[in-house]
Parts: sequence; structure tokens; C-alpha cells
Amino acid sequence: MQRHIGPVKLLLVEGDITQQQVDAIVNAANSRLAGGGGVDGAIHRRGGPAIMEETRRRYPEGCPTGSAVISTAGELPARWVIHAVGPVWRGGSHGEAQLLASAYRRSLELAQEHQCRSVAFPSLSTGAYRYPMDQAAQVALQTVIDFLRQQPGSLQEVRFVLFGQQAYQTYAQVLEKLLPEAESSQG
Repeated sequence: MQRHIGPVKLLLVEGDITQQQVDAIVNAANSRLAGGGGVDGAIHRRGGPAIMEETRRRYPEGCPTGSAVISTAGELPARWVIHAVGPVWRGGSHGEAQLLASAYRRSLELAQEHQCRSVAFPSLSTGAYRYPMDQAAQVALQTVIDFLRQQPGSLQEVRFVLFGQQAYQTYAQVLEKLLPEAESSQG
């Protein structure tokens, strides 16, 4: 599924984020930047030890929830990995939506600061952190759409790489509501 927000292409694809040929891949990191399972584990396995070595050296205190930091991409087919720390779902009344939106915004800011033209996001916080997929998709897509409308900068493509048909369908339904095809703006 594809939409345009001004000159920027917003894509939804089902697949493996570690295989995306983009300038930056966003990692669903934990606050210790310690590697883990899911997307985080896959990125570290495919990217090799250079990613962990750099994050340990540059960010010894880790990264707070709702923020992001950047590192080399190691062996991945990208230039950068942006490590975004989304919130653990605790029922929705503990600022989760604000923290999740903040993690997406900071990731986009880092992509721009490093002159990225393309960035690939997973669905942050929806794995081990148990954020409900439909609510996460709403926050993620609305945050990205708002950001691109205000300050696309160097970005030409923002891609959500979703694991599994159910995640893809959920994001597609939310995107259709937020940005119907008729409202997708070219140029």
C-alpha cells in the first residue's frame, strides 16, 4: 500500500526489515540498547557485532523510553540503524501513546539530521511490549503523517515493514482511514 504526503512516499510492506535497502532501518530497541528478541535480535544478528560495539561505546547509559539514538548498520543493507525505544503497554493510561509518538518523531528527526532519503520502521512496541496493534498503528501512522506534512526535510520515502499479514492488514486499515487514497497528495 502506498500514499503520498507532499513529495514523500509512505509505504506499507509485509516483510523482513533486515533486508530493506534504505538509508536507515529503525530498530525496536530496549532502553539498555542490549539487544533482545524479535526485530531487535534480528537486526543485531544480521548486522553483526559492530552495531552493539558502537551503541555500547556511544550510549553507555542506553536510551530513554520515547527517544532514539543512531549507530552504524554493520552488515545490514542500510547506512544507519536508528534504535527507537517504545513503551511497554500498561493499559494505555500511563502515557504510552505520547511515548510511542515521541519515539517515532525522534527517529524521523535523526533520519533527517543524517540526510537520509529513506527510512524503514517496524511496528514499535507491538511485540514483547504488548502494545495493541491497532492502537500502535494509529499512533505510528498519525505521527509520521503529521511529521511529513510539517517537515519532510531530506526524506523521500518512509516505509513500514510489517511482520505478518495481520500486522500489514491492521496498518493498511488504519492508513486508509487516516489518509484515504483520494486525499493522498502528489508533489
